[in-house]
Amino acid sequence: MTAYIVFTRERTRNASDMEAYAPPARASLAGHEFDRLAAYGKCETLEGAPIEGAVIFAFPSMAAARAWYDSPEYTEARKHRHLGADYRAFITEGV
Repeated sequence: MTAYIVFTRERTRNASDMEAYAPPARASLAGHEFDRLAAYGKCETLEGAPIEGAVIFAFPSMAAARAWYDSPEYTEARKHRHLGADYRAFITEGV
């Protein structure tokens, strides 16, 4: 069953860390089957605290999503994301 990883950026704290995050994060997706459904396009918060942006990836399964998220390449890349901004991230199964 398709699984979706959703990232919402709540607040940027260090733009240079976010710039350092982007290239290795993109590179970490190589070899993983996924679709990019949304990536920092126009965003309108309907409920809750406003966000700065969102990213949604679709993977073939929860296991495939976790395999990418827990990969050594993305584990290294996300250190910069954690330093650069406040995010919420979750994986959910589709219907």
